Amino acid sequence: MLLKSRFIILFGLLSIFGLLIGCGRSEQEPQTNAPGSRLGDVVTVTRVGTPAPVATVPSPTPTPTREPPEAALIHYTVQYGDTLSGIAAFYGLTTEALRTFNGLTDADQLSAGQEITVPVNYYRQGPDTLLIPDSELVYGPTFVDFDVVQATSIYTGFFSTYTEQVNGGVLTAAQIVHKVAEQYSIGPRLLLALLELRGGWLTDPDPPASAQIAPLGYVGYGSREGLFFQLSQAANALSGGFYGWLWDDLWLVRMDNGEYIQYAPAINAGTAGVQRALAIGAADYEIWLAELSSVSGFPAVYRRLFGDPFDYAFEPLIPADLLVPNLALPWPEGETWYFTGGPHPAWGSEGAWAALDFATDERNLGCRTSRSWVTAAAPGNIIASEYGMVWQELDSDGFVGTGWVLLYLHLAEDGRVPAGLTVQAGDRLGHPSCEGGVSNASHLHFARRYNGVWIPAASAYWPLVLNGWRAVDAPQAYDGLLVKGPLTKEACECWEAINAISH
Repeated sequence: MLLKSRFIILFGLLSIFGLLIGCGRSEQEPQTNAPGSRLGDVVTVTRVGTPAPVATVPSPTPTPTREPPEAALIHYTVQYGDTLSGIAAFYGLTTEALRTFNGLTDADQLSAGQEITVPVNYYRQGPDTLLIPDSELVYGPTFVDFDVVQATSIYTGFFSTYTEQVNGGVLTAAQIVHKVAEQYSIGPRLLLALLELRGGWLTDPDPPASAQIAPLGYVGYGSREGLFFQLSQAANALSGGFYGWLWDDLWLVRMDNGEYIQYAPAINAGTAGVQRALAIGAADYEIWLAELSSVSGFPAVYRRLFGDPFDYAFEPLIPADLLVPNLALPWPEGETWYFTGGPHPAWGSEGAWAALDFATDERNLGCRTSRSWVTAAAPGNIIASEYGMVWQELDSDGFVGTGWVLLYLHLAEDGRVPAGLTVQAGDRLGHPSCEGGVSNASHLHFARRYNGVWIPAASAYWPLVLNGWRAVDAPQAYDGLLVKGPLTKEACECWEAINAISH
C-alpha cells in the first residue's frame, strides 16, 4: 500500500507517463498544514498511558467531563526535503531529543513517508467561553434561508466591490463566500464575521493593503493571497478544530510563535473550530485571547453583524437515532473499479475522513476524461452540478445543508448530469476526470454529510456501506479497507486484485 506522502513525491516522475490512477488531494486550496508549509499545524493527540479515544455520538452541548490527555504526541509523516533538525526546531525540541525519542541511530535516518513521533509541551489553557453553537460552524439547517448577497447588501466596504477570478470565472466576494461555505460545509455567517474581524472588509471601503491581499491574516507558510484562498484556509482550519474536537482527538492549538495551548475541557466543537482558525495568524497567546474577547474580539463582531449566534442554534445536528441510507456502489453493474483511496478528508486537508476514492479499469488514463460512467448511489435529487461536483440530496427539500447529501467529485463537465433532475440508484451522473479540486488522475471522490456535518466513512455509528462493502480507516489518511463478510479490499493506487471491486 502506498502512503499518501510517498505518492505525492513520485508524482512528478510518474505523471509523465500518465500512470497514476489514485486521488490527488481532493480540495480546492493548496496544502498549508504540512511541514515545509506548516500553516496552523494540526496536533492530533495520542493519549499516553490510556486507550485511544472511542468515537461517541456528537453532542451539540459542551462535555465538561472530557478529560485532557496527560501528554500529547504528534505523529508526523516525513516529506521530501525534511531534516530531523528542521522538524525539531519547528516543534521547539533539540535534534538529539527528537532522535532519541524515536530511537533513531542517525540524525540523517529519514525518508519520505516515514512516520516519526514528536512530543509536544504545553503550559497554558485556552478560554472556556462558548463562541458559537455547533450548528453555526457547519453549513447546515440554520442557513436554509440565508443569502450572502442579501445579508451583506447593507455594507459598503471593500467586500461590496471585490471580484476575483476563481476556476476560470470571475466571482464577486459574496459568490466566493457561498462557494467556500458549500464546498467545505462551513457557516457563511462565520466566514463573514472572521473576514470583518481580521480584514474589516464589510465596513471599511479601503482597508490596509495587507488586509486587501490577505484579509484573514494568513501569510507565510505557503499561504496564498486573495479572498478565495484565504477563506479556504480559514475553512480548512475551522474544519480541523471542529471535527478534531467532535471526535476527541484534538486538544492543542498552535500560535505563530510556536507555543501550544490546550483547549479548555468544557468548550464545544464550534468554539474549538473558531479558536483554531484564529490561532493561525495570532503572533502569541495574548493576541489570540484579544481576538477571542467578548468586548472587542470575535464575539463582539459576530453580534454586531448578525446578533447572538446562539439564537440560531439547531440541536441536535445529528440525532442519536439517525438511520444510514442504503447506498449502492457508484458505478454500473457488471463493471470492476478499483479502491484507490481509503477514508480521508471530504474537502480540504483537515476535518472528518468522510471520503473514499475509486478509479476505473482504464490504464494510462492520466487526467483524460474516462469513458466509464459514475452512477447514483441512491435515489434523490441533483441540487447542484458545477466545477466537477455533483451534489445529490436524499430528502427532497432542495437545500444542501439539510438531511443526507452525497458528493460526487471530479466529474467532467461533458456529460455531467444537470441540476434539478430526480435520479434513481444506478442512473448516470457523469464521467470521472480531474475537474473540480486538485487531482492528479481521473477518478471519483465520494463523500456524505448529514445536516451539514461530514460523516466519517468509518464511523462506528453511521458507517459508509456500498453494496455491503463497509469502510474501515487506518492511521494514515487515504489508507484503509473495504470489508464485506470474509472479503477485504485494501486501498491502493494500483490495478490489483487487492483493491478490485466488482459491482
